[in-house]
Amino acid sequence: MVERKSEERADYRHFLTIPTRWMDNDVYGHVNNVVYYSYFDTVVNRYLIDAGALEIETSPVIGLVVETGCRYFAPITFPDQVEAGLRVARLGNSSVRYEVGLFRNDDPAPAASGHFVHVYVDRETRRPVPLPDPLRAALTPLVTGPADPA
Repeated sequence: MVERKSEERADYRHFLTIPTRWMDNDVYGHVNNVVYYSYFDTVVNRYLIDAGALEIETSPVIGLVVETGCRYFAPITFPDQVEAGLRVARLGNSSVRYEVGLFRNDDPAPAASGHFVHVYVDRETRRPVPLPDPLRAALTPLVTGPADPA
């Protein structure tokens, strides 16, 4: 585990509760590191679907992950509840940097924090495109960093 950054729940704009599962634990008795990335995907995509900015099977514009990272501060284990905090650190013309804090149960500081960058592309051509207005509108309330002009 690395030294924890000075972050707290108030640094995030949106939260989703994700229950851990028995199968998430590895042989070392804690949630395996790859599962943390599934939590990142879950909070982002659930937010986009609920906001009406993503139709998984039909949206003409989709986000492709081009960068990820995670810092682990404290273990999460089954049967913990994960409170996944979400914010947008950068809202660009065709890309978004999402940042996620994973909070174990009621802990005030994150057990892990990470990020990933989506580049939004045309579903068919896979070429970058400007963020559609509904997507930009859905993400704007989550912005904590610089927002590039539309």
